[in-house]
Amino acid sequence: MANRNRNIDLKFRVTEEEKTFIEMKMKEAGITNREAYLRKMAIDGAIIVSNYDETKKLTLELNKIGTNINQIARVANTDNRISKADIKNIEEMMQKVWRLQRYGLSKKRLIKQ
Repeated sequence: MANRNRNIDLKFRVTEEEKTFIEMKMKEAGITNREAYLRKMAIDGAIIVSNYDETKKLTLELNKIGTNINQIARVANTDNRISKADIKNIEEMMQKVWRLQRYGLSKKRLIKQ
């Protein structure tokens, strides 16, 4: 038996699907040694933690703003105190805000490494 530097044995159980997934990830990484792959992932792997509490609050506020804009548009359409160009400008700005929010949600945030 070879003299090993690593003399502590760690074990864990996986399902057949998890094993297949691990093997797929190993293949994607170009690593054939499972022990080396698992060690590398345990030491250097990242855990992604998603907390959308603030995003939910932002979405609620954006919905309120959208409702207010709709009310303003209704008033503007009935008595013409606000120009249609102003309404169009507000709608375009809201669309930009929504796009920014969706973009932010689509990016995964790395919390721990």
